[in-house]
Amino acid sequence: MRRSARRFAVRISEMTVPDAYRIEPDRIADSRGFFYEAIRAEALRSITGHELEIRQVNYSVSKRNTVRGIHGTALPPGQAKLVTCVRGAALDIAVDIRVGSPTFGHYAVTRQDAESGTAVYLPDGIGHAFLALTDDTCMCYLCSVEYVPGTMIDIDALDPELALPWKLTGPPIRSAKDAAAPSLSEAAAAGLLPTYEQCVRSYARNGPAGGGAAGPAAGGRHSFQRR
Repeated sequence: MRRSARRFAVRISEMTVPDAYRIEPDRIADSRGFFYEAIRAEALRSITGHELEIRQVNYSVSKRNTVRGIHGTALPPGQAKLVTCVRGAALDIAVDIRVGSPTFGHYAVTRQDAESGTAVYLPDGIGHAFLALTDDTCMCYLCSVEYVPGTMIDIDALDPELALPWKLTGPPIRSAKDAAAPSLSEAAAAGLLPTYEQCVRSYARNGPAGGGAAGPAAGGRHSFQRR
């Protein structure tokens, strides 16, 4: 069952890829512009059941029609991440790459832009890719684990079997590494992907919501921090 809750400041809702969440903040606007709370750790924990301890913060800046991904991290060490667009706009796609998952190969699409502040929370086993819709699109990644060389998973974002709904307005700009990545089925056959069982165990270590189990009650209200 998909879970969601409405806070005064933010809405957190489970996407069609189980265990991945979309975060939509409310904005306070005035003559200066606007302000919003992107997330609170307690709010994220109360809905997802996961503790997200930030160990590394990454930024990427991309030209229009750049496609980055699909990227994931092997287990161990795994890596959960909170991804948001802080400049420009992006078509963000989460992909279930957990071998044995009931939704293996399914994806969820989120439009992100700097105005809305919409973000996505992706636990272990959920691949991530995005298309930059504007020049100078800047994405921020709050990561639970520092990068460990040799643990990154790459899957072809243009895999015809996945058929991700990219809205390209020109030839995609990709790194040589991304362009040479295997398809999802090839990566699975080569043993490169985490299993659903591995991910469920990882979720259990970080809270009770992993693997589709009912998370803790999402009660209480969160007021805005005003600036």
